Amino acid sequence: MSDALHLVCPHCDAVNRVPAARLADAPKCGQCGKALFTAHPLELDAARFDRHIGRSDIPVLVDFWAPWCGPCRMMAPAFVQAAGMLEPQVRLAKLDTEAHPALAARFGIRSIPTLALFRGGREIARQAGAMGAADIVRWVRGQLG
Repeated sequence: MSDALHLVCPHCDAVNRVPAARLADAPKCGQCGKALFTAHPLELDAARFDRHIGRSDIPVLVDFWAPWCGPCRMMAPAFVQAAGMLEPQVRLAKLDTEAHPALAARFGIRSIPTLALFRGGREIARQAGAMGAADIVRWVRGQLG
């Protein structure tokens, strides 16, 4: 079944196989039974980061942020809005660089907020600075073309 996509559950981190044609049909996790898409960014830590980036067949957009960052806090509602507009074609996730500095260093994050778009486990694009929801969606769609 070549049209099956691997999706990592945002609740239990189980890897699910979902037919590509069924992505928009509100698929549920085969392990925990919860929705695979929540229209809300997923909070990542170091362990979950590699699983979601490396095992997901859909692109993953990561917001590298910190709680003390004013522009990060200002962009947070727009990032939530963008999740609702981009799912199920793209998974949105957040990584707190203060709580996980080694991951931020691994990707050379020098300023926040920084959005990094991953596909197939590799970073394919990066954008620094706060953006509104429409700009986030436009940028992501432009990168995935």
